[in-house]
Amino acid sequence: MASVVALTLVLLFAPPQDFIADGLKALDAGQPAAAETLLRQAVEAAPSDYFGHFNLALALSMQNKDAEAVPEFRKTLELKPGLYEADLNLGMVLLRDIKAADALPVLKEAAEAKPELARPNFYYAQALFAAGDFAGAELHYETAVKADPKPSAAAELGLGQSLLKQAKPDAAAEHLRAAIALDARYRDSLLELAAAYEKDRQLPAAIAIYREFPDNPAAKQRLGELLVAGNNFSAAIPELEERVKSAPSVSNRLALADAYTMTKQLPKAIEQMQLAAASEPSNFEIRMNLGKALRDQHQYPAAAQQFSAAAKLHPDSVPAWNELATVLVLDKNFTGALNALDHSKALGKETPGQLYFRAISLDSLKAHQPAIDAYKQFLEGDGGKMPDQEFMARQRIRIIESEMKRR
Repeated sequence: MASVVALTLVLLFAPPQDFIADGLKALDAGQPAAAETLLRQAVEAAPSDYFGHFNLALALSMQNKDAEAVPEFRKTLELKPGLYEADLNLGMVLLRDIKAADALPVLKEAAEAKPELARPNFYYAQALFAAGDFAGAELHYETAVKADPKPSAAAELGLGQSLLKQAKPDAAAEHLRAAIALDARYRDSLLELAAAYEKDRQLPAAIAIYREFPDNPAAKQRLGELLVAGNNFSAAIPELEERVKSAPSVSNRLALADAYTMTKQLPKAIEQMQLAAASEPSNFEIRMNLGKALRDQHQYPAAAQQFSAAAKLHPDSVPAWNELATVLVLDKNFTGALNALDHSKALGKETPGQLYFRAISLDSLKAHQPAIDAYKQFLEGDGGKMPDQEFMARQRIRIIESEMKRR
């Protein structure tokens, strides 16, 4: 019986468990779940103790239980207004949950409480940036950069991006490159800088950055486009060739074809256009442009195939029928040329040029009177615009009439 009494006395006079102390030990040991259990008991035992609410909020935030952590941080601030640590941690959690507007007031309070520290300025800058206040973000990122004894890649990046948002690419470049020097994972931020240089019409600066990304398909594509836009076709060709190799799309092939054309590498241009036409056989514009390129290289039968395909795609296209008639005349396929001219005529009034080709075709086919009539119609309508052709027309009329009289 005595032993029972003694045990009871021990239990009655045992010191109560210090839930906060034990919870802090669990937090220090990296055991936030265990700390949460202990700190909940501490808060239950002393609901007016801001310290318990604050550490419970920390334990919850460490487990990403933000929906539960936020009310605990707010309760802490209700019990202890202006507590720097609560303002800062609440703001960080709200930023993590993409609630910049809610984070702004508490992070502002934290930054004002400790203006000399990098951390509150950094997070306040993040909230300002997310809220669209880029000038304010610049100011506090700059403070964070200067206040931190250890260079911060994230702060340098934020400062650079804030400057970009204010259309200050030259100032931004220094800080973006500083961020990359500290952390290579931020290297792609230079592509944002290149885009800003483009917007600022500093194309050489943008081109120089895109050249730093030889393994980035999008950067290589943009580099080629800028070089072409600047008429630097020779420099653009290697970039465009590489782009076609990695992504042989129709648009890439046509861009390369344009560069080849401008540098007078017409056979290579035609090859790319032919491949583009094979990929999109129903593309009228590709057919027409390829036909013209082949025509300029005196490949008249091949050109005729392209113009014929274009005319079939758009039977109401006068330019397609006219181009077809022209190359057929040049290829001495006069019957085919007359057929194309008839299609063109059916779509509208014949031009002097069409009449001249009709006259040549009829003349070559020995259709004497129709040829004379066509030559005369050409002379009536041309009005001296094509003097050489007018001279030839008059000569052919005289010669054909003489031949007809001798019969």
